[in-house]
Amino acid sequence: MNRILIVEDEEKLSRVIQLELQYENYETAIANNGKDALRLIEEETWDLVLLDIMIPHLSGLEVLRRVRRKDKATPIILLTARDEVHDKVSGLDLGANDYVTKPFQIEELLARVRVHLRNQQPQVQQSEKLAIGNLSVEIATREVVREEETIELTPREFDLLVYLMKNKNIVLNREQIMEQVWGYDYFGDTNVVDVYIRYLRQKVDKPFTVAYIQTVRGVGYTMKDTTE
Repeated sequence: MNRILIVEDEEKLSRVIQLELQYENYETAIANNGKDALRLIEEETWDLVLLDIMIPHLSGLEVLRRVRRKDKATPIILLTARDEVHDKVSGLDLGANDYVTKPFQIEELLARVRVHLRNQQPQVQQSEKLAIGNLSVEIATREVVREEETIELTPREFDLLVYLMKNKNIVLNREQIMEQVWGYDYFGDTNVVDVYIRYLRQKVDKPFTVAYIQTVRGVGYTMKDTTE
């Protein structure tokens, strides 16, 4: 699941963008000022950043300038109410991949997001492989293998497994899993997480000697290599 950071100080607009991206099955987060945006970009991995130029504390152009000192690869699309040529040129010169001028149609923004993520895809596919003990996952091909046996998973089961493996040895509560795997803030019954954990265990753990998926009573779940 691609991760997109939305940097926008207009609360209503940022929420609309977030909901539309989540509907398209992207994982999202919002920063409403330049300092928070820079911190999130430096501390976490993002597949794409939507960056408004006019934001508090640090301008979008300053955030862009600082990010590009270390990260030349992550696609950054500028969002701006300005339509002067100078601002667009400045952003592109600093390393922005694209720009969208407000007000914009959400369909146009989503199309640009898809294009830039698609351009990144080969690089992502070549590098992402996860392994715990004798269980391995190829992100690009969505292939799951344990003890040389291929395991067939549904798309949701696969996303859940990847999230657990990426957070190996970290105890995750149901709300965290729901938000990250299902891709939205979930209000209500989180029993669906327990259901899918059970499905996953039946395929990934039960046929084998060692169980990697563990329950932490009163908290949630973790994936641990018990052979270490």
